[in-house]
Amino acid sequence: MVDTDTVLEFVEVARAEAGRRIVVGVSGYCGAGKSTLARSLAEHTDIVRLRGDDFLDPARSHRRSSDWDGVERVRLADEVLRPFHEGRGGAFRPYDWNLGCLGDPRPLPTAEVIVVDLIGLFHPETVNLLDVRIWMDLDLATAAERGKARDDALGRSHARLWDEVWVPNDRDFAERFRPRDQAHLIVDSR
Repeated sequence: MVDTDTVLEFVEVARAEAGRRIVVGVSGYCGAGKSTLARSLAEHTDIVRLRGDDFLDPARSHRRSSDWDGVERVRLADEVLRPFHEGRGGAFRPYDWNLGCLGDPRPLPTAEVIVVDLIGLFHPETVNLLDVRIWMDLDLATAAERGKARDDALGRSHARLWDEVWVPNDRDFAERFRPRDQAHLIVDSR
């Protein structure tokens, strides 16, 4: 079970040591609990969550890829991570799942901590822009089982995507980029 207080303490120490605003990246396999942890952290003062789903291309994220190329890491880096680190204002365009395109610009948060939860986040395009990297540690089979159950409960029929795309993408990404090894904190999400 995830101990949110321990994670929060880790994040607060990292921010104090940095002496500035920080970005926390939460990654792991699909269904590993990334969003659950990020939502929990964002309940605390001065922590804002940016949904990883706002930085997905639905067409590309629904096809096979060894690097999760449906994750729009360059857009995330250019619109959020670099401006936030540089203390600049700005805006980002979340993907609007209802309209099927990028939505209206939203201002960058001004919080002390931004938390981004996203698959394929610990990638060369973004990994060095994350001040704290948290890996949700759960074996791939269990994560997929949980993700499928969640989707079924929400009335989403994604079994084929899980089996033919998302699980193989997660497996290939882990083998290629070793995201668990790049984490500052590994959280047991069983």
